[in-house]
Amino acid sequence: MAAKNLHVKKNDMVMIIAGKEKGKSGKVARVFPEKGRLTVEGLNVVKRHTRPSRTNQDGGIVEKEAPLDASNVLLLCGACGKAARTGIRVLEDGRKVRFCKKCNEIVDK
Repeated sequence: MAAKNLHVKKNDMVMIIAGKEKGKSGKVARVFPEKGRLTVEGLNVVKRHTRPSRTNQDGGIVEKEAPLDASNVLLLCGACGKAARTGIRVLEDGRKVRFCKKCNEIVDK
């Protein structure tokens, strides 16, 4: 199965719109396009019970960021500062860029 193009990229600022972290915002740490998921720095933290191993000598309870579905986040627009849906536009020079559907400003640099 081919990887989907997501509406967010690494280092984008996003706001979570569903789930236990609803209303919080943060920076995208990793993107998994083949699964349609992403992780946000400091949000959706889960506790993982790990067994002692060669890489992790101690074991114990480790906190890590769990992936969210990409449909549960909205991109934060830099111009208007609001969470908004994005569209894709082709510029005169042939580049594809994302734009905010609220203020009509280009999101990509």
